[in-house]
Amino acid sequence: MSFVHYTTNRLVKGEDLNHHGTLYAGRTAEWFVESGFVAASKLTRPENIVCLQIHEMVFKRPVNKGDVVSLESAIVLAGRTSLVAFVRMEVQNEQVFNGFITFIHVDLDGKPIPHGIKISAETSDELALQEAARQLKK
Repeated sequence: MSFVHYTTNRLVKGEDLNHHGTLYAGRTAEWFVESGFVAASKLTRPENIVCLQIHEMVFKRPVNKGDVVSLESAIVLAGRTSLVAFVRMEVQNEQVFNGFITFIHVDLDGKPIPHGIKISAETSDELALQEAARQLKK
């Protein structure tokens, strides 16, 4: 299966701000995990997905109240029981944030189980993301 991208949009409201009046990193982390979860849940049952690790969250610039952010996510790498998502956040087509997150496919008791998903990269950008995801485990 090739990369499938999912996009969600959010309006940055007052309750999303930190003490500097910009988007709070904790709220961004929440949206980040949700966005990656949506991508993973399109490939397998949501009740079988748990977050293992947020690898990195890199902010390019602050996000302000009233901005509409678009979060694009895709599963870029599949291991035997793991799924690695890449999430990018943009404001008016300018990237302001990106990062990787790993989910584990589990049974109803929380034990890792194989998912049988295979992800193939088709473009040079996808190959680069897949290689970056592979490097996270090292």
